[in-house]
Amino acid sequence: MQRQTSRSAIRLVIAICIASAGLSIYKSGHHANKEVTLVTHDSFVMTAAQVRGFDKSTNLKLNLIKSGDAGSLTNKLILSKSSPVADVVFGIDNTFAGRAVSSGIITGSLVPIDYGDVCFNYDKLWFAAHKLTPPTTVDQLLSPAYRNLTVVENPNTSSTGLAFLIATVDKYGANGWQNYWTELKTNGLKVDDGWESAYYTDFSGSSGKGDFPIVLSYASSPADEVRSNGQSQTSIIDDTCFRQTEYAGVIKGAHNPGAAHTVVKYLQSLEFQTTIPTSMYVYPIRSDAPLAQSWQKFAKPATHIYGQKLDINSHRKEWLAQWSALFD
Repeated sequence: MQRQTSRSAIRLVIAICIASAGLSIYKSGHHANKEVTLVTHDSFVMTAAQVRGFDKSTNLKLNLIKSGDAGSLTNKLILSKSSPVADVVFGIDNTFAGRAVSSGIITGSLVPIDYGDVCFNYDKLWFAAHKLTPPTTVDQLLSPAYRNLTVVENPNTSSTGLAFLIATVDKYGANGWQNYWTELKTNGLKVDDGWESAYYTDFSGSSGKGDFPIVLSYASSPADEVRSNGQSQTSIIDDTCFRQTEYAGVIKGAHNPGAAHTVVKYLQSLEFQTTIPTSMYVYPIRSDAPLAQSWQKFAKPATHIYGQKLDINSHRKEWLAQWSALFD
């Protein structure tokens, strides 16, 4: 998933340096029995205090490596399967889980850790100011009333964009989803490379205060847009959403598989699950993990979910190629 990540080039350089350092530690031959390396997508959050607490409670030394979004992470693990870069992985989602399993990079099963519902969000203040009724369905985004108002993420470069593409395949069918996207494009759709630029730069309802009052984001996003009056500036279009589940798993060929299992158990623990909403802006997989009041009020899970029963692994390349042909 692409959420809450830095737009700063400086931070990107730092992240690359950290990843390189982590990789060097792992491959140096000094990987002691008490060291364990976790590779994640860029949006994973585990504070320094949490790492210290994990180390102390388990008598292990946890190293972290960040490696792009869910797709990039999966691809890198597949390419390095003969010489694994880590012991355990977090961040492979259900759009890439089938590929990870079929490629044989995971020992045992992938374990669900969190989930997020990919849905359109809209800026309530923008619509009120323009005296325009907000859309309630994705079909309405094709109406001339909403021309040039919507921004989405490219499914080739964003797991968020891919999630919605899959949802439209399910809703409109193999012979109909291309027509939907063609009409969306004709109605002035803007396509960004990633969630961050779409949400934080082009969307009018967040910090970027951009020109587009409708953005493809998450059902939990309104909880992060609560203003001083106690109300969220944004709301979701609870229609044709995709439930994106993120997994952890022990990497096949891990140097320290026992410690890797310990990391997976930690990610499932109530201690860690409780921090997931406010740190990674997704829902914890555990139903007993408490949610902040803002989440209880403004981040309710979506009710109209699509794409969960599709064979994503068999058709991903085909769908992406067809989408690209429409937008190139």
